[in-house]
Amino acid sequence: MTRALLVTKPGDRSVLEVRDVDVAPPGTGELQVRVAAVGVNFIDVYQRQGVYPMETPFVLCQEGAGTVEAVGPEVEGVAVGDRVAWAGPMGSAAEVANIPAAKAVPVPDGLDLDVAAAAMLQGMTAHYLVNSTWPVETGQIALVHAAAGGVGQLLVQLITGKGASVVATAGSDEKLAIAEQLGAAHLINYREFSGDALAEQVRKLAGRGVDVAYDGVGKATFDASLKSLRPRGMGVLFGGASGQVEPLDLQVLNRLGSLFVTRPTLVSYVADREELLWRADDILGQLADGRLKLQVGARFALDDAASAYEALEGRGTTGKLLLIP
Repeated sequence: MTRALLVTKPGDRSVLEVRDVDVAPPGTGELQVRVAAVGVNFIDVYQRQGVYPMETPFVLCQEGAGTVEAVGPEVEGVAVGDRVAWAGPMGSAAEVANIPAAKAVPVPDGLDLDVAAAAMLQGMTAHYLVNSTWPVETGQIALVHAAAGGVGQLLVQLITGKGASVVATAGSDEKLAIAEQLGAAHLINYREFSGDALAEQVRKLAGRGVDVAYDGVGKATFDASLKSLRPRGMGVLFGGASGQVEPLDLQVLNRLGSLFVTRPTLVSYVADREELLWRADDILGQLADGRLKLQVGARFALDDAASAYEALEGRGTTGKLLLIP
């Protein structure tokens, strides 16, 4: 048996419940892991609410890190005692979890397991956004919404590390100070600007339209994101913290300058083992050697998971939130 965080039925945070559940020996191709830390993400909210339908009850969360306790049949290259991290396998919010070995990556020596857990989903998301969705180049200008959040902080660092500049938005001056410390060149408090005024402020600070807009906020900001772009720029919608974006009339892209728009998801950018290892090794390696910084905003016990999601959904957090089984 192991303690685990379950979604008992689709709904609000009240449907979360910690229960004892059976844990089987690891099956073919699986690792049994003693979970050290679990990442809290907006995809968990969508799954809990039923936006992404799931058969209930189910164990929540799909990101974590821990120590291998048992190895299933047909698993090579992993041994008991190895430290691993993952993003994607469901059922991570438990004291012990069975994880597909193909989804687990090694954690570098010197990197704490809670930092590895915090980095996997958001770190690889930031990695594909700046390296593959829109390969950022020296001299470009990128708009990053929610720049003090988990993905936002990593985006700012990766973009500036490529010689590009960042227009950062956040909901408070304190959050903007974090983005500035990480290298953002221009700062906008979106409590003071919204809609067309937000787009106008982006253009004013950037001196022109931005090359790419990275938008994980969604409904409240996406129209401004598109209006902030230069002709043939790209709007990248990778989340919906403020709600889902309404269907888009493609003629808008014509009128605003032959724009591109995409709605990517991580699973499409870790489609094979080689790509997964490239992204994970790059992000975890940069964290281990200090080239990247990652802020853990708060840690919560499994029994206090509702508070973690209240903080996440209220958009009052900075950095990454973790559950500690």
